[in-house]
Amino acid sequence: MKDYFLKTFPRLFPYLVTFSAALFFAYELMQFHMMNAIAPLLMRDLSMNATAFGNLCSVYLFADVLVLLPAGILLDRFSTRRIILSALLLCLIGTFGFAFATNFVSAAFCHFLSGIGNAFCFLSCMMLIARWFPEEKQSFIVGLVITVGMLGGVIAQSPIAYLASLFTWRKTLLFDGFVGVAIYALIYLFVHDREVKKASDTTLPFWQSVRLSLANIKNLSAGFYTAFLNLPLMLLGATFGSLFLMQVHGLSLAKSSLISSMICMGTIVGSPIYGHVANKYKSRSFWLFFGTMTTLVTVMAILFAPTGKELLLLTLFFLLGLFSSSQILSYPIIAEVNPKELTGTSMGIAGMAVMGLPMVAGPFVGFLLDKLWTGAMMGDTRLYSPTAFLIAFSIFPITLLLSLFTTLPLYQSPAKKIQKTS
Repeated sequence: MKDYFLKTFPRLFPYLVTFSAALFFAYELMQFHMMNAIAPLLMRDLSMNATAFGNLCSVYLFADVLVLLPAGILLDRFSTRRIILSALLLCLIGTFGFAFATNFVSAAFCHFLSGIGNAFCFLSCMMLIARWFPEEKQSFIVGLVITVGMLGGVIAQSPIAYLASLFTWRKTLLFDGFVGVAIYALIYLFVHDREVKKASDTTLPFWQSVRLSLANIKNLSAGFYTAFLNLPLMLLGATFGSLFLMQVHGLSLAKSSLISSMICMGTIVGSPIYGHVANKYKSRSFWLFFGTMTTLVTVMAILFAPTGKELLLLTLFFLLGLFSSSQILSYPIIAEVNPKELTGTSMGIAGMAVMGLPMVAGPFVGFLLDKLWTGAMMGDTRLYSPTAFLIAFSIFPITLLLSLFTTLPLYQSPAKKIQKTS
């Protein structure tokens, strides 16, 4: 299969490989973002408050953080194709298991399994891009891959909310699992490795790989820049967005999910744009700064938006995804400033920061909401005040201001050579 497509479509084959793998990325984003769409239903059926729900969502991220570094090291050493297929299989087990969860513990365990799969999906795409495309194209291809991935985030909002209200969230998750099986088949057919010649003296031991990756300040800067910029997207688009829109703005679950999905729609538009302009104008540092400032303004507008203005909220959530897409520029920087033997390890370390921050922030926001809860109820779900949400979400402008400092070391430079040590 590989030889046939490579000989018949030599220029298109790298795109076929990469975008087939991107379907796994899209599927994992579905598993995370759908928690926002079915939040009220889960909180009701599994008897959870905001703290418990935040903890449930963070279990996914905890698994991600726990496995990201080993995932990067494995991808530096073994077949990307085999790793993708194994990780997706684990995710499918978690998805089907979640559909039958009857309490917090069983739901958390299954969500944990899906989170392990997530540790591999985006890193695998980055490895394939680094192997199949020249450096001058990588920013744009990363943008396109994220566009494909964000389609999963869009599907996880209004469509999932509609199906859950029509068939229950359990049957919706079963359907979601069968979609994953179809994606598994496509990846099995079309995702293949590209052989990279390595000299035997550049195969590094585990801890040396970690040490060299940590010693490169740009890896940490890129990771924390993405983490800070990504936090509002994670908590508004995948965790508390629907709850915020329903309780503060009085919108239905369907409308709240639609507005939340605008974050992913904005990212779909913004990612290839940032990739294109960064390649064209060769000024990533400017676009990193621009993305932070415009995201900060948009977040403040969301926090202080007048109640119930649906069109305004749709626009603001779209702009949040659009402007914050500058975070995609950090991944090509990591690929460029590290030797190929450290690509996976370095991206794994950066990814730990990206997923680690919302892992901690999600439960913290839930804790603040519960602390500020006045005792009001909306049906069987706790009703939180606008003031409670405003205080809990004040973490967003703080982290966005911090992201400005992380842009300082992120200037383009050639990849460092591995120094052989005895």
